[in-house]
Amino acid sequence: MAARLDDRYVLTAGAFSSRSEVCLASAQDLGVAAERAYADFQTMATAEATREDGVEVVAVVTPNFMHYGPVKAFLERSIPVLCDKPLTSDLEQGLELLDLVRSTGTPFGVTYNYSGYPMLRLARQMVRSGDLGSLRVVQIEYAQDWLAEPIERGNQKQAVWRTDPAKAGPGGRLGDIGTH
Repeated sequence: MAARLDDRYVLTAGAFSSRSEVCLASAQDLGVAAERAYADFQTMATAEATREDGVEVVAVVTPNFMHYGPVKAFLERSIPVLCDKPLTSDLEQGLELLDLVRSTGTPFGVTYNYSGYPMLRLARQMVRSGDLGSLRVVQIEYAQDWLAEPIERGNQKQAVWRTDPAKAGPGGRLGDIGTH
């Protein structure tokens, strides 16, 4: 949705779920043709790379621990990728993707969604224009209260993987939330 704000992107294909019935229902809800709703990212990468009207860029917005596979699959087929942060929770995988970007020359970016917020854009403008004078100290807080209660015990999808060290990575939520 955020990519649509500037009217330069149109959602034309996707692998919207690992469950085929959810994938097809999501595609329909999003206005994507059924033949371009793929069961998995590998199938999508292969099919879209061979289409005359294939996707021009892919957004990887899976849970963090699932970024590496789709990013790699699309870069290997020279399809540009925008990946949600963090890129990976594993340095070796990150370096492998960097090598892949360099060897293919395929455009690639990692999104930090808060950088587009109007308040942050205004603050950047004020700093650049000198409106705030010479800055000596900057204090920033990122209140993260949604996990104050153990909601992962109730199967809240976001909380379940973000509180599982095997999925959140060795730094836990630091790799995800700490990047802000």
